Amino acid sequence: MRETNTVTIVCGTRPELIKLAPLVDHFGSACTMIYTGQHYDRSMYSLIRREVPEPGGFHELRLGGLRRGDQLGRAVAAVDEVLAAERPAAVVVQGDTTSALAGALAANACDLPLVHVEAGLRSYDRAMPEEHNRVLIDHLADLCCAPTPLNRHNLLAEGVADSRIAVTGNTVVEALAHALPSPDEESAALSAWGLTRDRYALATIHRPENVDDAGNLETILRELGDLPLPVVLPLHPRTAHRVSAFGLDGLLPGLRVIEPQPYRTFLALAHGAAVIVSDSGGIQEEVSVLKRPVVVVRRSTERPEIEGTFGTLVPPGPLLGVAVRPWLDDVRGHRAALREIPSPYGTGSPSALIASAVRAMLEPVGEPVLAGLRPA
Repeated sequence: MRETNTVTIVCGTRPELIKLAPLVDHFGSACTMIYTGQHYDRSMYSLIRREVPEPGGFHELRLGGLRRGDQLGRAVAAVDEVLAAERPAAVVVQGDTTSALAGALAANACDLPLVHVEAGLRSYDRAMPEEHNRVLIDHLADLCCAPTPLNRHNLLAEGVADSRIAVTGNTVVEALAHALPSPDEESAALSAWGLTRDRYALATIHRPENVDDAGNLETILRELGDLPLPVVLPLHPRTAHRVSAFGLDGLLPGLRVIEPQPYRTFLALAHGAAVIVSDSGGIQEEVSVLKRPVVVVRRSTERPEIEGTFGTLVPPGPLLGVAVRPWLDDVRGHRAALREIPSPYGTGSPSALIASAVRAMLEPVGEPVLAGLRPA
């Protein structure tokens, strides 16, 4: 067992890698990453891995393809083994994934300080597995980095001490600013797909409530195919598998189906779209920076900050098309209006605020705090 003057970041999905990249860049060599491979797909993983700054150390576990309970148990044991050997100054997890919960439980088992990035999000939908994860992580965490004042309010309402909360904004604003292509790069990306700015929709669908239910998935694909403009669909591996398993392949020719894209290319597609249709949590944040509208196809959302401005929440069904069409009546006008609305997820460098909060948490207990860390 050895004590190290580092932080260890635990993650396991593509969105986590994207959002944690600014924090990895900020910590530099004072950071070790444990990547569980929760949603392991070599093509998607490699697209993002090469865009993430190199941490001081990297452990790859490859625990994808397991049932949720089995995956959680194995991830806790594997992460615990690394943490027990390295004894970092603190453990950082982001969001509400199985990997984040595994990191939190392993940190608790090793009696290590836990930092939860993107704390305090609540959908109040107990049918959503992620809701249980985020609540558990928040109550285990020594430091809850809440993106917005609403997230802080949620934590306080649950009895989390104010001294354990820091409002930091969301690192997605940095990740997006770093990766956003230039206008010329965006034009080239759209031309490669035969697309014209403002004259297509972009869709991403992958959540279990939508793709593991044959009826919901069929309805979503039909609604997308009925929209009065081309719909670009980067097909998530999970969604592709379900489309095939449910015999819905015949609905794909009506859409422009493409492979999952590198983050930079995806942002070019999102920035050029007239409207985005998605069940992703991260896209709900990204549109507030891109100043684009999103129709969120879900029962509930843990990001209500964008409702009524950048986002509209609808369940899978005919309301999907109804919600999309108003955004198509004056695309340029809607763009101009959204540009005037500030993102609720902050500006500048949330990762610097998070790093400062980590330092402040550790210094009172006498840790030799991250000497190589860049100042905020």
